[in-house]
Amino acid sequence: MDLDLLKYLQTYLTEQRLERFEKVLSERTRHFTVVTEDVYQLHNTSAVMRTCDVFGIQDLHVVEEKVSKRIDKEIAMGAQKWVSLNRYNAIDDCISTLKSSGYNIIATTPHVDSTMLHEFDYSKKSAFFFGKESDGLSDTVMNAADGFLKIPMYGFTESLNISVSAAIILQSVVSKLKQSNIEWRLTEAEKREIEFEWAKRTIKSSDEIIERYLAAR
Repeated sequence: MDLDLLKYLQTYLTEQRLERFEKVLSERTRHFTVVTEDVYQLHNTSAVMRTCDVFGIQDLHVVEEKVSKRIDKEIAMGAQKWVSLNRYNAIDDCISTLKSSGYNIIATTPHVDSTMLHEFDYSKKSAFFFGKESDGLSDTVMNAADGFLKIPMYGFTESLNISVSAAIILQSVVSKLKQSNIEWRLTEAEKREIEFEWAKRTIKSSDEIIERYLAAR
């Protein structure tokens, strides 16, 4: 992270924007992350991204083994600027990456002997996997999962829309996490790296500004 370059970019931002960055970054976490696997409906993935931003989840992992679509900016409501999007062409690559980063693989499913949401151990670093609208998660995810999680339901319907499920789960686990003594915040290095990306996406013609800065050094 080039801190001098970051400081230079900060001069193009208002005090209000810089204060907003710091406030939001202070609430961001990588203790939890979210994965969508081959979600067919574009607006569902976009809505999940918006949910991640709302609840302070910095990273969204999108597996597009069978489908490949861009995030719907209208649904995401600008969240694509603030949430770090990681794309994969294979589910195995995603699982391997997350496991190597210390995440427990948590499959969200109502169809197995899952842990109820209110009983979930939020102290563990966890990646919540959400599957296809019709078929749910693949056997690959189910076999690799360290745990299974479900939302209690009391009606005839056995499932919820993926973006609704993500919102319910994140609201619950993030609320409990932030009331705990667990160290869930980003490191200062992580904050600066993310702020640098945010600044680039916020400042008009940021690439040209960076080129001029680097050329003048």
